[in-house]
Amino acid sequence: MAAMTNQTSDAAASLYVGDVMHARLKPFQHRFSYRVMSLFIDLGRLDEADRQSVLFGVNRRALYSFHERDHGRRDGSSLAAYAADCARAHGIDLAGGKVKLLCYPRLFGYAFNPLSVYFCFDAAGDLALMIYEVRNTFRQMHHYVLPVAADQRRADLVRQQQDKTFYVSPFIEADMRYHFRISPPADRVTIRILETDRQGPLLAATFSGRRRPLTSVSLAKAFVALPFVTAKIIAAIHWQALRLWWKGAKFMPGASSGTASLDQQAASSSSALAH
Repeated sequence: MAAMTNQTSDAAASLYVGDVMHARLKPFQHRFSYRVMSLFIDLGRLDEADRQSVLFGVNRRALYSFHERDHGRRDGSSLAAYAADCARAHGIDLAGGKVKLLCYPRLFGYAFNPLSVYFCFDAAGDLALMIYEVRNTFRQMHHYVLPVAADQRRADLVRQQQDKTFYVSPFIEADMRYHFRISPPADRVTIRILETDRQGPLLAATFSGRRRPLTSVSLAKAFVALPFVTAKIIAAIHWQALRLWWKGAKFMPGASSGTASLDQQAASSSSALAH
């Protein structure tokens, strides 16, 4: 089986504009979608990305920005080194390879990323590791670090599974399993997540976007089209939670505490063994 290789554009950073969809499948149906813009950035070429537009900055203030302290260990240290540590803990060598991150950029200095996805390529350009960085509205974060096995990839598609160990929605218990289906960023990107319990599918979530260059023109157009995208993401989360509660969704005991304290989460990330 051919390995999946890095087929993204040569730019240090690019944009993906598309739609996020969530569908609750039981015990009642609930579906919503909204327009978003994601950033896809090469963590080994941050200086280049910082020079792509006057409207975009890396680790500094700008209309749109990317800050390493928002991800990984959340201490401002190198995210490329963090990914390499995660890979090394699973016996994978990323030396000579690339690590790219799909996430939401900050807008006016603020961002909220329910899910950020690291695509880790080895020296041969093959996709070797995925890191799913999950965040909840209680300011907690957890990382699922999953090596990409040969039987998990086919053409331009990666399929992985992982037991849920971290509360995200207060209306969904932790005893669940994630089924990831990823089409890595190229001209398009698709992230599909199916969450199942012992009886079957409970929640489906997708992001599908089309690549655009990260330039001042494209960022200006995005700002006109999505001027309050960060606020919209936060507002949508809370509005949909209210609608779910109104429909009868039950609040799960202990959801607001996640599965570990913030200090425990940070220690887990630092050890690169959060999975």
